[in-house]
Order: sequence, then structure tokens, then C-alpha cells
Amino acid sequence: MTSRPTRLVLLVPIALAAASMAVLPVSAQAPAAPATPAPATADKPVTPPATPAPAPAPAPTTTPAPAVTPAPAATPAPATPPESSAPAAPAAPATPPAATTPAPSSPATEATPPAKVQAADPFGEETTLTAKKVVVLKGKAVWDSAFETLTDSIKALNTLLAKQKIDPAGPVLIVYTSTDDAGFTFQAEMPVNQEPKNLPKTMSIGQSPEGKVLKFVHRGSYDNMDNTYEAITNYLDEKKLEAKDSFIEEYVTDPLKTEEDKLIINVFVPLK
Repeated sequence: MTSRPTRLVLLVPIALAAASMAVLPVSAQAPAAPATPAPATADKPVTPPATPAPAPAPAPTTTPAPAVTPAPAATPAPATPPESSAPAAPAAPATPPAATTPAPSSPATEATPPAKVQAADPFGEETTLTAKKVVVLKGKAVWDSAFETLTDSIKALNTLLAKQKIDPAGPVLIVYTSTDDAGFTFQAEMPVNQEPKNLPKTMSIGQSPEGKVLKFVHRGSYDNMDNTYEAITNYLDEKKLEAKDSFIEEYVTDPLKTEEDKLIINVFVPLK
């Protein structure tokens, strides 16, 4: 026979086991069904509460793996599509640059005109000059101040004609009559259709050069005329041509109103 204390000791684990089983229905709803019979053994009247047994039926409704279905909420895998859409956005801005590239085409056209004009300029072209009535102003200049001396002479001719209300009949001419290392002598000649009156002693009426000449064109400042004359000398040497001692410059652009680096000057070289 087992003593009562011993039975109590043995019952303690059983009671603990029962208590643990009573707790299990909270965490696991499926075992809750077997737990209900225990109260039934206590008394028959307790059977009415057995009707709550249907409660386990709702338990299955809660148990349906719908709880697992929320997992599909993890399907925010759609986050990946945004990644594909994100690259699409940068692709669009790539196209605008193509539209901006045509702009450079306009500046390119600005550089072309000068080259074409230069190519059209005659160099060594044969032509014939016709004598014209001109007002002549003789002068002398040194190379260091050559352009200033020439423009002063042209101003003097313009002033004379303006006072007598006479219009020039063509571009002014500069005829070089002699040159050396120090400077040169020249004649500034202004074509006119009407002879001015009361000429100063430094001026006279005359005729411009005539006859066959070679025509060359200079563009740019007077200081760069040396390059043009060097090219003319080389041209004459190559062609084995001999020029007279005089050279004629026709100022197509007015040197008094035109920027020096934009001058256009025809150079006529009379041949022997």
C-alpha cells in the first residue's frame, strides 16, 4: 500500500500535467477539443455546457490557413517592378540631348563665308585700267607711320571736295612712285567728274594710270600689306614677269570709315 503523502507526491506531476494541458488550448486551438471531456466526468448536469462544444467548430474557422494567406502580403515583390520602371525614367532624358546637338550647326556656317570670299579674290588676274580725271596730292612717308600719312592725304582731298560740294567719282588711289628702306613717295589720287577750283599748291589735276596690269586683292590691315607684296613678288618670279617701278592701290573700302583689319585693297601691278 502506498502512503497518502506518496500519492500526493505522485499527483503533483499529474496536476501539473493537467494544468499544462489546460494552457495548451490557448496556444494550439486543435487540442482544445479533447480538453472538454474532462469537465464532463465531474457531473452529468455539466453536460448542458457541452453545447459549447460547437465552439471548437468556430475554432477551425479561425484555424483556416487564412492566417498563412496574409503571407502573400509579402508579395510586395511588386517592389521589383518599380526597379524596372526606374530605369525607364532615365531612358527618357537621354533623348533630349539629341535635340540640343543641332544647335552647333549654326555657328559652323558663320566661319564659312570668309573662306569663300577669299577663294573668289583674283590673284594675278590680267586687266586693263582706263585713265580717269583725278585730283592729285603728292606726299612722302616713312614706313613706321605710312598708313597715318596716307589717311591724312585722303582726308585733305575729301575736305577740298566737300567744301566745293563735289562727289568723288570712284575709290581713292594711292600710286607709289618710289620706295627705299626708309620710306616712299606717293600720289593720292581722287577720281572726279568735275574739276574743283582754287586748288592749293600741294594739289593738282591729273590723270590716273592706264594700261595693262595684274590685279591682286589684299584683305586686312595695312600693316599686313608686306605679306601681300611678298606673295606678289613670288608670283612674278614664278611667272618670270617684270613689273614697272610703280604700284597702284585702290581702296575699295573707305580707310577713313572702315576698321583697319577689314580693309579691302586692290593692288595693280603694271608690267614692262
